[in-house]
Amino acid sequence: MRLLGLDYGTKTVGVAVSDPLQITAQPLETITRKSAGKLRQTLARIEEIIEEYQIDKIILGYPRNMNHTTGERAEACEAFQEALERRTGLEVILWDERLTTVEAERVLMAGGVRRENRKAVIDQMAAVLILQSYMEAVQLSRREE
Repeated sequence: MRLLGLDYGTKTVGVAVSDPLQITAQPLETITRKSAGKLRQTLARIEEIIEEYQIDKIILGYPRNMNHTTGERAEACEAFQEALERRTGLEVILWDERLTTVEAERVLMAGGVRRENRKAVIDQMAAVLILQSYMEAVQLSRREE
């Protein structure tokens, strides 16, 4: 059983996938679209990834504000969640993504990735952090039971 992690943005979607044992998350790709409202090709590519990696569940980064409120980006994310569930038939879990892009930037800088190269992989790294955070929370919950 593999999980798919997504970092949904206005023009890109960072994609990460778990290993079959759901221990680690690996960056996969960044899906780019020409405009914010054009989701057909994005959803089609996600369906291809689901088929190729035999995904059972999707973890979608949920952009809450620092004061725990939601705004326009969160509403767009909720609409994307609904579209994903309709199109794929899979459960899509919204997972708090606050500060993942900042952390992804920090990780890439620490890894020596040049500024001009970071933009190409920042969304993938954010998706990895979202997915890894979810898997660690699930593992911790299981240990506490």
